[in-house]
Amino acid sequence: MAFKIYTKTGDAGETALFGGRRVPKSHLRVDAYGTTDELNSFVGWLIEQVREPAVLPLLQDIQHTLFNVGAYLATDPERRHPAATNLSENTAILELKIDEMEEVLPPLKNFILPGGHPTVALCHVCRTVCRRSERLVVALHLEDPVEEQVLIYLNRLSDYFFVLSRYLAHTLGAPEILWKAP
Repeated sequence: MAFKIYTKTGDAGETALFGGRRVPKSHLRVDAYGTTDELNSFVGWLIEQVREPAVLPLLQDIQHTLFNVGAYLATDPERRHPAATNLSENTAILELKIDEMEEVLPPLKNFILPGGHPTVALCHVCRTVCRRSERLVVALHLEDPVEEQVLIYLNRLSDYFFVLSRYLAHTLGAPEILWKAP
């Protein structure tokens, strides 16, 4: 027998963390893992738009990593495995890819606005949703400690999406939209 997608257990505005503890759906932890899931959805959309084959494997890896981060955040801290988020290698890969992309890009001298090409704009959506996820995880960390590697990974991931936006604009021949100061 297949399970039903709806359980009716959340109809009163609560949800269960992995481990069984029930919390309000407005709980900061739920907001943090929900926003991480939202980011993962945008990354899935980005994967469907990107035509640069060298970029796709890392984006797919990012999706799996974000799912793991979301699962970590969705787990009752009292039931969490201490090594659930060893993200140092994932972060190092992001840094390596950022450095590789920056080698072919002109130096950044201006603020850049999202746009120039739909895929480039979508990278900026990923960047800003990643920043929101990071802010929520930081807020959660102030209430209930989160492994440092999660915070570092999300910070570096938003940097990656920014540089990826510039790199894809470069490979697509799309203009970078420079901010004009008043």
